Amino acid sequence: MLKPGIQQSQYSSKTCLFLLHKSFIHGNNGSASLPIWSKPSFIKKHTNIHTGFIRSNIKAVASTATEKSIKVKAVVTVKPTVRGFLSNLGIQRGLDDIKDLLGKTLLLELVSAELDPETGLEKDTIEGYAHKVGRGDNGVKYETIFEVPIDFGEVGAVLVVNEHHREMFLEDIVIDGLPCGSVSVTCRSWVHSKFDSPVKRVFFTNKPYLPSQTPSSLRRLREEELRNLRGNGEGERKHFERIYDYDVYNDIGDPDKSLHLQRPVFGGEEYPYPRRCRTGRPRCEADELSEKKSSRFYVPRDECFSEIKQLTFSAKTLYSVLKVLVPSLGKTIDEGVGFPYFTAIDSLFTQGVGLDHLASEENQQGFLEAIMPRLVKSIADKGGAVLHFETPDTMSRDKFFWFRDEEFARQTLAGLNPYSIRLVAEWPLRSELDPEIYGPPESAITTEMIEEEIGGIMSVDQAIKQKKLFILDYHDLLLQFVSKVRQIEGTTLYGSRALFFLNKDGTLRPLAIELTRPPMDGKPQWKQVFRPSWNSTDVWLWRIAKAHVLAHDSGYHQLVSHWLRTHCVTEPYVIATNRQLSVMHPIYALLHPHFRYTIEINALAREALINAGGIIESAFTPGKYSMEICSAAYALQWRFDQQSLPADLISRGIAVEDPNAPHGLKLAIEDYPFANDGLILWDAIKTWVTDYVNHYYPDPRLVESDQELQAWWTEIRTLGHADKKDEPWWPVLKTPKDLINILTTMVWVTSGHHAAVNFGQYVYGGYFPNRPTIARTNMPTEDPSDKEWETFLKKPERALLKCFPSQLQATRIMAVLDILSNHSPDEEYLGEKIEPSWAEDPFIKAAFERFHESLKELERIIDEKNSDSRFKNRNGAGIVPYELLKPFSQPGVTGKGVPYSISI
Repeated sequence: MLKPGIQQSQYSSKTCLFLLHKSFIHGNNGSASLPIWSKPSFIKKHTNIHTGFIRSNIKAVASTATEKSIKVKAVVTVKPTVRGFLSNLGIQRGLDDIKDLLGKTLLLELVSAELDPETGLEKDTIEGYAHKVGRGDNGVKYETIFEVPIDFGEVGAVLVVNEHHREMFLEDIVIDGLPCGSVSVTCRSWVHSKFDSPVKRVFFTNKPYLPSQTPSSLRRLREEELRNLRGNGEGERKHFERIYDYDVYNDIGDPDKSLHLQRPVFGGEEYPYPRRCRTGRPRCEADELSEKKSSRFYVPRDECFSEIKQLTFSAKTLYSVLKVLVPSLGKTIDEGVGFPYFTAIDSLFTQGVGLDHLASEENQQGFLEAIMPRLVKSIADKGGAVLHFETPDTMSRDKFFWFRDEEFARQTLAGLNPYSIRLVAEWPLRSELDPEIYGPPESAITTEMIEEEIGGIMSVDQAIKQKKLFILDYHDLLLQFVSKVRQIEGTTLYGSRALFFLNKDGTLRPLAIELTRPPMDGKPQWKQVFRPSWNSTDVWLWRIAKAHVLAHDSGYHQLVSHWLRTHCVTEPYVIATNRQLSVMHPIYALLHPHFRYTIEINALAREALINAGGIIESAFTPGKYSMEICSAAYALQWRFDQQSLPADLISRGIAVEDPNAPHGLKLAIEDYPFANDGLILWDAIKTWVTDYVNHYYPDPRLVESDQELQAWWTEIRTLGHADKKDEPWWPVLKTPKDLINILTTMVWVTSGHHAAVNFGQYVYGGYFPNRPTIARTNMPTEDPSDKEWETFLKKPERALLKCFPSQLQATRIMAVLDILSNHSPDEEYLGEKIEPSWAEDPFIKAAFERFHESLKELERIIDEKNSDSRFKNRNGAGIVPYELLKPFSQPGVTGKGVPYSISI
């Protein structure tokens, strides 16, 4: 992890622990330098301290120096970076080599956890320069010898100064010679050069403390660390800094490049939105409310991708798709041109898309082939390159899966967006929008229509009482944007509803789709209901109506279920955790793995996915109004207390509380793969969190008296989600039970929720007719001319193809979805490997092992259900098994795996 968690030590108060953040050195791999030993000295603690948490491996070999001190040897492992090797060829490299030779690379200072008994003040620190001694299996080794007074007491922290001109990534420290024996400290953190900033890094030992339990000698450092991490809210952030602060989303647009790329500020009364991490960039000249674009967005240094992720996957691959491949497609494919036949869509998987223009750009072609071998392949006989898509598993199993109504319905329960289907609890359906603006509120779906579709099995009233009617309802949310979106060339929009009936075998049957256009352009409100039919005209209209609903569902999934409800709302949690919870805090240690890389991936999204003119705007139905729809969904729908899985299911009418039912919930749809697997995962997470919280808060009063914890929760509500700070539904935080519910929700959102809506994107969206991201044409029945209607009757297939995304839009989205569905080679899966900070406490270690076993059991249950023919929504001819919540995965596009964090 970038910043190790905190763990409770199994040692006594005399334990000697050293913890250092993990880091890489932009370093050299030269031969070992001459061993020059620096004489230890004693200095007072400095007040200007930049702290961080360090873990490392330290072994002790003691030899008595005098009767009053002992010699302690520390070995620091610094991990060389590829980037460092490539960039360290100038004069600074030479200066740093000299530093290594002179043995003045790292200045370490040991900080006692005990006050001086005579003065009551902090004891003098013990310092020593670490000199380079050679290379080991894990990196470059540096050593130093400390003379530690016998009465020094327990080591509470280590101060680190990087004497190099380049930042370094400290991997670990191994200390030998302490009375308690060998002590290991895992670092895994970047340490900036003193030439960038003179502020020292402070790394606490891995023993966790609640604020009130912190040793007296460490309290000042603990408080100063948090102050440094908060910053002063001023100036532009520098790349090496570790400062966390809040700002609104004022960097989506790029008005200095073009006023067409100007976008409103998201966050505030007009467009409520969660907050992002502040960068402090200058304001645009064309719009003083917006920040200027820069070559790279600032994120706090320890939030950045690891080099493995940068070089093999996310940073380089995703960035290259967005910045190189996607623009390249525009040189090959004419904008706005659709697919003439379905066979042309199939050719994306059989023949690919030629990238002939890259032939003259050999460096670019070779670069793309190297980082995207699955997608970009050479054409040996032509000397060019081709974008060749892998056939998604859904299409491999059943080429016509996307065409079937039963698959359309099944995917609402076991597909990419299982968060939208909800129970119909009231009839008739009715809009809540102002009829003066949007027209008559009554739905065009009548009782007679529904009873005709369900074939007299029961009345609508009976169906509602027996919980048989379900709906995808994007009517009111989207209807407000129809007139705006229709001004964009090449797209259209409706308010939509899709109604389903629950069959006896647990499957859903589509009944009706309603599309609505509000009064606009001098025309009255238009609405029409489309139903499955046995005549050719109506069945083709039904297919086109389905394409519109699927485009709405795709947009809502990407903007709300995925981006807003996982990536976007989590960023304030990450910021508040680093600002208000010390790395010494046990709750910091619990949450830290779940926040890995989230700020970095969100910054990349602001740069090239949700930005003005980016992938979302160019290939999804709402276009330039995508973020406005996202803001509206946040304002109308998002509530923290409904983000837990049980609360979400209850709010959608899918479940009711039942103490006699599994997980305490009775599902209205028993064969609901997302809910079935998700509730098992939810319970496993909650049990783990419960064990953890109760261990550190044995007295319930400790929660309310924990100043850091209370400041953390207050800041999330009042700053991170400032536009909702006065909502009455925010949970209180007074007891361990309150804390358990809050933490379990956060852990679920960053792990299970995100996995369910992310890693199936290529499986379900790779063949885009199954989930078109945009509907480009109106329904043939909406005010058609005689010629348009005649054309539809002659070539209905062409009407559907024209409605689908263009060739350029489809290929761009397919390339992006392939990358977004990938698991990184350095992915860390929920419950797979224990954090070093948890492993040192026997109770926490045992609790984690139980958690791990429960996830292995979930894997077994998922495999068993996927092979059971009774579960029609996850088993059957041509059906892709539901594995999105299967905990573990291999790298690549696998359609399974639940990482700790939102890292892609």
